[in-house]
Amino acid sequence: MKKVAIIQYMEHASLDTIKASFDQQMENLGYKDGENVEYIFKNAQGDNNIAASITQTFQSEDADVVVAIATPVAQSVASLSKTTPIVFAAVIDPIGAKLTTSLEHPDKNITGTSDEIQVDLILDRALQLQLDLKTLGVIYNNGEANSVTNIQKAKDYAKTHHLTIKEATITNVNEVQSAIDVLANQCDAVFAPNDNTVASAMNVVSHACIEAKVPLYVGADSMVQEGGFLSVGINYEDLGKETANMVDQVLNGTPVSDIPVKVFKDDLNVYVNEDVMNELDMTLPETLLQDKALKLM
Repeated sequence: MKKVAIIQYMEHASLDTIKASFDQQMENLGYKDGENVEYIFKNAQGDNNIAASITQTFQSEDADVVVAIATPVAQSVASLSKTTPIVFAAVIDPIGAKLTTSLEHPDKNITGTSDEIQVDLILDRALQLQLDLKTLGVIYNNGEANSVTNIQKAKDYAKTHHLTIKEATITNVNEVQSAIDVLANQCDAVFAPNDNTVASAMNVVSHACIEAKVPLYVGADSMVQEGGFLSVGINYEDLGKETANMVDQVLNGTPVSDIPVKVFKDDLNVYVNEDVMNELDMTLPETLLQDKALKLM
């Protein structure tokens, strides 16, 4: 009987999609809960203190592998890697998050899947669709390492494309409403990376942007599904599936150092929320409509 401990940072569409895909792939690989594997699943509810408490609980579970879904919880359980292999999911910058010093040869008994957001490609589409785009708003939790990384990419892009950036930083979901209300009325467009705090409040962010007639460009397909206008990126079901494949390798004795971090940055799709597009009275150029990578949601 193998024991797999799983910690998820919070509930929102991106992370829930990863978890559901992970579960399905583990079943496809022959793991049956209660027969040949025992799962321990905990949700940190977006609270780093709860994540720390869960990490302490996992110390006594003697798990064969710990799975961490999202950067904050991966950083929390990293201390367990001295005795237990860690497989993370949806960590944008594993080296920057200090989970490993090498993607090709993980050296801290930690590996996993990375959802590197293609910020430049997303903002390229924004400029293609909004020729008069001058001011770009960004909303994110500056306590999330993955978000800080992507906002810096947006700032670098803005500098080379002569865009003005307006920032709205938040620390929890209760601050989202007031932040986006101000931001949406000051900008031509808003960009939100795959920030866990923003993703958990997509209904609020989307509504404010639609009311202000401002396109909301986001970092994940699931955020488009929940009210974002457009994203360029991966399918999160694929990421969850690959995370399960890595866990299977660990459970079958493969050293973590022999399992490179899988960075999802190829075979990208352009996701567009058709209802939001209509609400914004926007149309897509013929070149994009004919693009096989376009996925209307």
